[in-house]
Amino acid sequence: MKSIILRKRSITKAACMKWALNNAIYIVLAALIIVITLVDSSFLSFKNFWFIITQASTRIILALGVAGIIVLGGADLSIGRMIGLAGVISASLLQSLENPNIIFPGLDLPVLIPVLLVILVCGVFSLVSGIVVAKMHVTAFIATLGMQLILYGVASTYFEKIGNASPIGGLKTSFTRFAQGGIDLGFFTLPYLILYVILVVAIMWFIWNKMALGRNMFAIGTNVEAAQVSGVNISRTIILIYIIAGLLYGFAGALEVGRTGSATNNLGNGYELDAIAACVVGGVSLMGGVGSIVGIVTGVIIFQVINYGLVYISVSPYMLYIIKGAIVILAVAIDAQKYVQKK
Repeated sequence: MKSIILRKRSITKAACMKWALNNAIYIVLAALIIVITLVDSSFLSFKNFWFIITQASTRIILALGVAGIIVLGGADLSIGRMIGLAGVISASLLQSLENPNIIFPGLDLPVLIPVLLVILVCGVFSLVSGIVVAKMHVTAFIATLGMQLILYGVASTYFEKIGNASPIGGLKTSFTRFAQGGIDLGFFTLPYLILYVILVVAIMWFIWNKMALGRNMFAIGTNVEAAQVSGVNISRTIILIYIIAGLLYGFAGALEVGRTGSATNNLGNGYELDAIAACVVGGVSLMGGVGSIVGIVTGVIIFQVINYGLVYISVSPYMLYIIKGAIVILAVAIDAQKYVQKK
């Protein structure tokens, strides 16, 4: 009888531990909100909620791009410089004609043309990274580190030649409205950024869960040898995942410029760290083969809650780095623990 009771207790404890590991990101998010609200109850408002979601929008798009590469078992260090390149190109092509410092006088392009152009450009650079990883068998870390340097050189050269190394601003109203505008629903305004994110999330969810590409991506991340034996085209899958990531980086870069109103060659610097960290916090395993769209979005929101919430209650920006670092370490530790349990 005593052994049965002990067994029940151990089973209950094991079940609780498993539940805690699987839901750690939601527990952390709830704890953060509770602590910040206790310090300042005004934080918990509809206005702040929408502000956080809006500020997280471009980061969600970036995280959804790099998440696929992480699921493959890799990483992408070129994200920030992709944003910089997309930023200076789109900003230079979408300046207001009334701007006295306009780079291309008389150029009056519809917003979608430069946006699609930078999406294509970033897609091509990511294609190159994908080929280097898939065909030349260079580790993703080294391939994207090299691409990071190349992109910074290209963006800086373009920025210096066409903008004389001065911030590119004075953007067209239609461009800033494209990123900053919204739909007036009477009781509140629904930002366009939210709509873009919903669209991207829906597309990526469909790719990950309903298409062969998504299944192959998870198969490669879980066991590349087994995937190859099963008939998965390894190189093709890796390259396509990199292309999709690049397309999302380009779109996020254009939105970031429209949201902030200007661009330099340093726009996006360090964004890759936040995107990768958000994915890890959101449950995307650095070991590969594990991840979910909902988890990724939640991971980004956690980081945005940290950034906005702690600033809201006047926490030192240096302490902010400490807290974010601790959360990343905790997330990786949890990921490692899950991996050990599976083994």
